[in-house]
Amino acid sequence: MFSLKNTHMCAEIARHFPLEKSVEEAICAVNREEFVSPKHLAYSLNALPLDGEQFVSSPLTVAKMTQYLQLGGVDSVLEIGCGSGYQAMVLSKLVRRVFSIERIEKLLVQAKERFRRLGVTNIHTKLADGQEGWREFAPFERILFSACATHIPQALNEQLGEGGILLAPMLDGHTQIITRFVKQNGRLVAQSLEKCQFVPILKGIERGV
Repeated sequence: MFSLKNTHMCAEIARHFPLEKSVEEAICAVNREEFVSPKHLAYSLNALPLDGEQFVSSPLTVAKMTQYLQLGGVDSVLEIGCGSGYQAMVLSKLVRRVFSIERIEKLLVQAKERFRRLGVTNIHTKLADGQEGWREFAPFERILFSACATHIPQALNEQLGEGGILLAPMLDGHTQIITRFVKQNGRLVAQSLEKCQFVPILKGIERGV
């Protein structure tokens, strides 16, 4: 059952970006209020602040990133940067298994509590440096960066299945570009999609809740 506020938000997104039916239904099925603060701003098309100087992407950006992944028939997605868990939650409506890595322990604890409260069982999380991936569950059909990268680590290239898609905001000079990579014969072939604005991806783990 879609909430009226979510339905209005999806309609607003569609005015900016044509949504595939499956993506629209996934966005509408996730109550954004559960993942952001302040709640009265949950349905605006704006990024909102999180702990650790991070942000939860605007619902418009989440819709775009989800659709650019081309998830039809996909079983598993690896997300680099769980944040509030909102993007992972949307993905969980479209694929059987979502693996989401977060380097900031406080954010991960909060996201896991949201998933528990909402009864979600197909999102698997890990506190780690996302640039190292999650080798135990590789290969992945899709890999999504929820932070801006300067390069694609070799570990993630190795963990992406042949023919798979890796989607990442990439820094090009002073501009960030959403870039879709397709793995062909072991190599990543890039396609630039549009300008964007994400926090930078960082190394290591930040502990403390």
